[in-house]
Amino acid sequence: MSKLRDKTHIVLFVLVAAFLGLIVFEWGMNFTGPTRKAGDAGSVNGQSISMKQYEELYNELVAGYRQSNPGAEITSDLEAKFRDQAWNYAVDQTLIEQLLKKYRIEVSDQEVLDAVNSDLNPPSIIRQNFTDPKTGKIDRQLLERARSDPKAKEFWVNAQIVVKRELMVGKLIMALRTMVVVTEPELDELVQRQFTTFTGSFIPFPLSYAGLESSFPVKDEEVKTWYESHKEQFRQEPIRSAEFVFFPLTPSAQDNAQVKKEIDGLIPQFASAASDSEFVKIQSDMPNAVNETLSRADFSPAASNAVFGSPNLAPGKIVGPIDDQGYYRLLKIKSLTTGEPVASASHILIRLNPADKADAERAMTLLKKISEELKSGASFASVATKYSEDPGSARNGGFVGWFTKERMVPQFSQAVFAGRPGQIVGPVQTQFGLHVIKIEGFDNRRIVCAEVARQIKASTQTAESIKRQAMDFQSAAKSKGFEAAAKAQKLDVGKTGDFSRQSLLSVPGMGDAITKFGFKAKEGDISDVLDTDKGFLVTKLLTKNDTGYHPLDAQLTAMIKTELVREKQGAALKTKLLSLSKSSGGSLAAIAAGDPNLHVITPKEIRWRDGAIEGFGVDPRLVEAMAGMKLNTLSPPVQISGGYALVVLTGRQLQPGVDLAAEKQKVLPQFMKVKQQQFLSEYLGSIRKAAKIEDFR
Repeated sequence: MSKLRDKTHIVLFVLVAAFLGLIVFEWGMNFTGPTRKAGDAGSVNGQSISMKQYEELYNELVAGYRQSNPGAEITSDLEAKFRDQAWNYAVDQTLIEQLLKKYRIEVSDQEVLDAVNSDLNPPSIIRQNFTDPKTGKIDRQLLERARSDPKAKEFWVNAQIVVKRELMVGKLIMALRTMVVVTEPELDELVQRQFTTFTGSFIPFPLSYAGLESSFPVKDEEVKTWYESHKEQFRQEPIRSAEFVFFPLTPSAQDNAQVKKEIDGLIPQFASAASDSEFVKIQSDMPNAVNETLSRADFSPAASNAVFGSPNLAPGKIVGPIDDQGYYRLLKIKSLTTGEPVASASHILIRLNPADKADAERAMTLLKKISEELKSGASFASVATKYSEDPGSARNGGFVGWFTKERMVPQFSQAVFAGRPGQIVGPVQTQFGLHVIKIEGFDNRRIVCAEVARQIKASTQTAESIKRQAMDFQSAAKSKGFEAAAKAQKLDVGKTGDFSRQSLLSVPGMGDAITKFGFKAKEGDISDVLDTDKGFLVTKLLTKNDTGYHPLDAQLTAMIKTELVREKQGAALKTKLLSLSKSSGGSLAAIAAGDPNLHVITPKEIRWRDGAIEGFGVDPRLVEAMAGMKLNTLSPPVQISGGYALVVLTGRQLQPGVDLAAEKQKVLPQFMKVKQQQFLSEYLGSIRKAAKIEDFR
């Protein structure tokens, strides 16, 4: 241990608590050591990670997801996410194992036995398997029976490995934590400041006080110099960008008819089923849809009308099949009841930027036109189609369907649920803009039912036809060019934007396929037809960047220019304020008297603990500077949010009745914990950054 503590300059790897459980327990009883063999998933500092270790971690993640989300589909995007998590866990396990060997951290058999027998802090595997749910304590009788059971021999062999690893990692973490100390001056300063308030005055000066931004031009050479000197801020993983054409697996009319035929055939069986839950589990694509309580808000508008307007809406009857958003739904009504009303409404949305005066005027003009047309007798649907800036609902005359109070933003819901059917209310302002709303109706009816749902999917024949379309486009893209082929076939071209190996692209069901292609291809390459969960994809790699840094593109150049202008303004402002300080004789009043736009701010209370300045706001940087100032002396320029300030501190005092010694004892454990967590977090990032990690997957 002393050897480990002495080497504080060496970068180490540690685990935070939430991470420890999975890494240690799932470390697996499958650790294979450093021997390299074919089929490795990768390596860390030359030590291989076996495919077996990686796959077992992946399978554990998938099993955990399935247990928490029964019946949920593992999409390609989810699969990619779990594979990345499994890889990261495998890397972390290997790094830990290397550290344990390097610093000769070991655990004896007696320590394992003592840990298993401990009631104070038993190992995770013991807690998980032998805790009495009634008492929350280890069931010792159950544990002893398991120990003496010959059938449990394999479990105990594996458990010993897991416990030993957990204890070893615990020793490593404890050793690292001993490197963190809280000194008496640190603690004293923290508590003193926590209960100290200040009094004083200051004048804030915005950057514009130094001159307009146009007075501080920035040359291209300055941008390049700034970029090079701050380059580490722009470090990034290898990046790609691509464009793509997607051919979705859209079911044909024949596919729709086939699913309807199948679900029609289930009606008599469903009606006479002895166990609805068993029938639904076997026949439905939603196997848990038993004893559901549904309102109109649980259906699309057309399906809602079909269900709640059905003559079969009575206990014991079958309603459906109903075509609803890609499913055919068959409902077996158990009972009818009532609940909180749901509402239906139509709206006209006018987008609005409140900070833009011209945009506000445009919106007001448009609202006036809408009001005039509605008053003249035009139908709400026609006006919505004409003016609404919500394209989704505008196509339907502004109709947004049925919804609960919670489904809409609060302002919209409040306006609707406070009104009456047929009433037009608004404009109502929300985060999306201004809404003119027509309340269509309310309904408090509920149905309690079991449901068989069948997803309407593209058949194999339909899928083959769609794939042939994709193959035809891919061939044309190779010969004529990607954009030309898409234009000739009137196909939409999507853009991915920049993505890394770990990115989850905002193209549902396609991200994994694009990523795999992007990191194998050259710029300009066009992929073969790629299969995805939702259809077929042809993609073209646009750019690749393996430098490890964000390029100095137009967007970054503009950002750096803005920063350089601020720096130049700030430097000029500091010079100007130093001159003002000198000419005023150190008097804030004299400085303010020379410019009617300046005002001396004198708060009643300034608090260090939260950076609050009464009557001014929160500015921790300014308050932190005040904490170190001399009393009754004009300060040098102090940087604040958006500029600088000149300050005169007139007093600092402890809150009355504070027992500093008692407060230090309260704060010490929390302060130590914060410092330890910060220390561990920094090591976590450092060791990964320093390691040579190779991914062979």
